[in-house]
Amino acid sequence: MKTASFNFQKFLKTYVMEIVLVIISICIAFSAPGFLTAANLLNILRNTSLKGVIAFGMTMVIICGEIDLSISSTVAMSGIITALVSGKLASAGIMPMEYGVILGVLLAMIVAALVGTFNGWVRTKFNIPTFIITLAMMNVLYGLSAILSKGFPVTTLPAWFSVLGAGQIAGIPVPAIILIIVFALIHIVMQYTKFGRSVYAAGGNPESARLSGVNVKRVKIVVMIAVQVLAALGGIMCSSQVMSGAHNFGKGWEMDVIASVIIGGASMNGGIGKVRGTFVGLIFLGVLMNGMTLLNINEYIQYVVRGGLILAAVLVNTLQSVHKK
Repeated sequence: MKTASFNFQKFLKTYVMEIVLVIISICIAFSAPGFLTAANLLNILRNTSLKGVIAFGMTMVIICGEIDLSISSTVAMSGIITALVSGKLASAGIMPMEYGVILGVLLAMIVAALVGTFNGWVRTKFNIPTFIITLAMMNVLYGLSAILSKGFPVTTLPAWFSVLGAGQIAGIPVPAIILIIVFALIHIVMQYTKFGRSVYAAGGNPESARLSGVNVKRVKIVVMIAVQVLAALGGIMCSSQVMSGAHNFGKGWEMDVIASVIIGGASMNGGIGKVRGTFVGLIFLGVLMNGMTLLNINEYIQYVVRGGLILAAVLVNTLQSVHKK
């Protein structure tokens, strides 16, 4: 009778980021006494949640072999649209802000979905790299956000709206609850549905996927829509947290979002990646940034560390791919 043997090498490769995360957390805990307090851990979770919901959508995009750099501008645009609609409806006497903000949220989501549709359509129709398309859209949306807000924060939001970004349920931050829900949904889609398998196929080998009956163009458009809608959700939570919308919200978020996905094991070449890995990447970055802040490490050094982590993650993924071959 054969007994299952423990493969340490396989375990190490599978859970390398989790192991590193535990080691770093222990080191920070000894160096910064306030790190392991409940308040600080909840703060890490809350701060991670805003970018985290977007990162799960970006995981789908990167697995599909694409990229979206315009998410940061969508974050800003969504908060501004939500606040503007809320204020305009109230000032016109159509409905109070308490209800108008709901229409603002819906409109922000619709606009984000249209942006994602446009990005995906241009990609599949003209075969232009999404790096170029979304880089252009990042600037377009940033400019439109500044025009709509006239360069100033828009604060016409009802008091209850703060619950989405700063509220708690049973002591757990609402953004963290939203993060878990989005994680569960995307994880189920990617692991247990036909569409999820199509995303992997479209990113791994588009031509083979097409010959197998996968509508590669449609898959790419859908994932581009998904990441934009989730970027809108992140922007709405961000605006809820500070109770305003501004054109500079979300600036630079694309770096942390993409870093989380890459650190989590996804390949920029497409076809490889896990939503679970992205979750680990998010927590890893959140813990690291929080720890460096508690240790009063210079902000510019933090940028160096983040950049180094992205490069290291890409090198590790590349070496593992070469080894498998």
